[in-house]
Amino acid sequence: MANLSWQSAGKSTNIRKVKFNTLLFRNLNFLKILASYLFSRISHRAYHWGKPIAVSIEPTNRCNLHCPECPSGMHRLTRTRGEISPDVFKSAIDQLSPQLSYLTLYFQGEPYLHPGFFDFVRYARSKNIYVSSSTNGHFLSTEQVEQTINCGLNRLIISLDGINQETYQSYRQGGNFKQVVEGIAKLVEQKHLKKVNHPKIIIQFLVFKTNQHQIAEIRTLGKKLGVDKVEIKTAQFYDYHLGNPLMTDLGKYSRYKKITSPSSSIITYQIKNKLPNHCFRMWSSCVITWDGKVAPCCYDKDANHVMGNIIKTPFHEILKSTSYKNFRKTLLTKRKSVEMCSNCDQKF
Repeated sequence: MANLSWQSAGKSTNIRKVKFNTLLFRNLNFLKILASYLFSRISHRAYHWGKPIAVSIEPTNRCNLHCPECPSGMHRLTRTRGEISPDVFKSAIDQLSPQLSYLTLYFQGEPYLHPGFFDFVRYARSKNIYVSSSTNGHFLSTEQVEQTINCGLNRLIISLDGINQETYQSYRQGGNFKQVVEGIAKLVEQKHLKKVNHPKIIIQFLVFKTNQHQIAEIRTLGKKLGVDKVEIKTAQFYDYHLGNPLMTDLGKYSRYKKITSPSSSIITYQIKNKLPNHCFRMWSSCVITWDGKVAPCCYDKDANHVMGNIIKTPFHEILKSTSYKNFRKTLLTKRKSVEMCSNCDQKF
């Protein structure tokens, strides 16, 4: 028995040592990324040291809903629909995991539609990576709730843009408000029964003209359900210059501002962010689509700026490629010329 205790203590010490070394390695990587970014801003030259701190990997770009401002749900993506293969996912994680701290297992589409979603979470968690995902909440059956907890998912964002079916479906077209709320309640209940703190459950409420009067009520509903947080967010519109019927008139919750011209009766809109010539995301993170394409940012929803493909090229070569360097340089000199940045609220 004493020998077994000694072996157990030794194993525990080794695990702590591995975790400490991993944390140290990732902190050093963060400092490299931050230093190269700040040096690039000062020098106006694109230097990049280290590897991404965070990455978004797309399980699938398919979705069960038809939200009017979502290119996936409205079938506006020009890229092929599909699902990431386990081999591609594992290859991406293996190449990134020594430095990677944060994985968003979502880009376009509904991640719970991928049959390997829970296995993906487990694999990333085995590498001590913090894993977050985002869902429309229609796949939280008793069995799926059980798997969501058991796989070790750290954080789950659930979209709930209303406090009844009428307001909810004004944007989440094809969605079922009651089903989503029941799924959230099941997840909260199972967390309590299992006495676990994961996943952190966040209700995300995008503010539209149709639901802006329910901001206080969604906070109340969140407390009633027992979620960890209710996050009120501004909505993104692709064709915002002439306005949109869904656009809120509550300035605090809009990323756009109204522009009136003395010489014209036409009212136009522009993004509030002045789009300074820098963006930390271009240094700290990237996106990998279901078919292995590396895109520089989550705003590049149709992967128009492909830097390479991890199926064909090792990630470290893509990261240090001339095309990636030139793209970062463009962000340092004329960010407004990059179309995907026109909807961005990133200021650092």
